[in-house]
Amino acid sequence: MDDPVLERLTRLHPKLIDLGLERIERLLRAMGDPQFALPPVVHVAGTNGKGSLVAYLRAMAEAAGYRVHVYTSPHLVRFNERIRVAGTPIADELLDEVLTECERANADQPITFFEITTVAAFLAFARTPADLALIEVGMGGRLDTTNVVRPGLTAITPVGFDHTQFLGDTLTKIAGEKAGILKRGAPGVIGRQREESARAIEARARELGVPLFRMGREWQVTPGALGFRYESDLATFDLPRPALAGAHQLDNAATAVACAERLQAAGFALDETAIRRGLATVEWPARLQRLTRGPLVDALPSGCELWLDGGHNEDCGIVLGNMARDWAGEPAALPLHLIFGMLTTKDASGFLRPLARHARSARAVPIEGHAAYTPEQATARATEVGLDCAPAPDVSNALEDLIAGQTPPFRVLICGSLYLAGTVLAKNG
Repeated sequence: MDDPVLERLTRLHPKLIDLGLERIERLLRAMGDPQFALPPVVHVAGTNGKGSLVAYLRAMAEAAGYRVHVYTSPHLVRFNERIRVAGTPIADELLDEVLTECERANADQPITFFEITTVAAFLAFARTPADLALIEVGMGGRLDTTNVVRPGLTAITPVGFDHTQFLGDTLTKIAGEKAGILKRGAPGVIGRQREESARAIEARARELGVPLFRMGREWQVTPGALGFRYESDLATFDLPRPALAGAHQLDNAATAVACAERLQAAGFALDETAIRRGLATVEWPARLQRLTRGPLVDALPSGCELWLDGGHNEDCGIVLGNMARDWAGEPAALPLHLIFGMLTTKDASGFLRPLARHARSARAVPIEGHAAYTPEQATARATEVGLDCAPAPDVSNALEDLIAGQTPPFRVLICGSLYLAGTVLAKNG
């Protein structure tokens, strides 16, 4: 698919984000309502962990032999990552075909980039046989473009503060927006929530008569030395630690197990063997991912480690801070240095504060092509929370600066933005 096609689509509506369903519902009608021709849908909302949940559930379903459509956002390196058609990233030819059809049907009427690409994804899914469709909310839930599907199951991962300019400035308001994906007749799997968020979700569920399957209520997760125990009224599983790094991934993995259990009750053959295989084979780049090869890794002295994470809000900072604390407790712990860049819509100080006590130094870099803090602005935010930080023109220069000024071995964590993570993955091959 040519880049000019995407550029043409972004000019159809001046706003990158414009929550509402009127435009997409109009275009879907013009395309024959492909959203109603999908296989059984799991619709996933939340602030943090929804992409990981989708990755786990896809891995489990595919381990059981099912063909799975997946729609996620944003992409890291190539747009095609957003649309997995029956297990494979959408081919350039098919993507160009469905986008062009949508563009013609839209007839130059206002529509956002995310809206028209969502319609294109649903069109590709409706034309290709599959057993399950996993649809990740882009932002919020109630007014999100994806909230036109008829799910058989919904899931809400932990709700925190993000996109407050669109979703509201309290957890009650934000969780209320996320709970907008709940639908009559479709059970809801709910991950770990703060009390305020849980109350908002439960209130919406009562209005609709939606049965909830909640962590800490209908099911439990207990960490263990080698993995975790999942318990509900229907099953108890002692499961291995998932392939994705970080203690928070136990919650994400357990929420996926809860979804698998609900799907099993609906007739899917997702047994413990498939669950175990999915936990072992799951892949989700730029989520506490250790880079083990490529030019950026090769540039580091022997014994150094390079890690990448796309988290960008305060809760993500807490998760990374916890991981940094665990790293610091390892025998022969490696000194930690940060390379980060962030969008100006994010709370850089809130993200960095939990990391500041564990990092020896930081380098702030720009994110080209996006409304991001300049390295100097980001350095000021880092300094406010006690980080020894300096600006750098890009990731390569930041690494060179660390290599020149630090005694190896050490650990480098690149973080702060999925857009930065995509740039790093592309640069690293």
